[in-house]
Amino acid sequence: MGHIYQKPRWIYWKQTFRSKFQAGCVKAKLEDNWSGGYELAPCVEIRRLKSDKYIVRYTYDEA
Repeated sequence: MGHIYQKPRWIYWKQTFRSKFQAGCVKAKLEDNWSGGYELAPCVEIRRLKSDKYIVRYTYDEA
């Protein structure tokens, strides 16, 4: 059987941000928190909403 690619399950940060800089601070914090542990670091994205606010979402490989 071939390997079935699963779409990542995104986990959204509970807060929206008015600036990309604020969102970037949370992104850096998420990435730093994982780097000290044993798990693979998550993929973290900043997305801009239609309301001109920014959200942070992340996923990590459970394999």
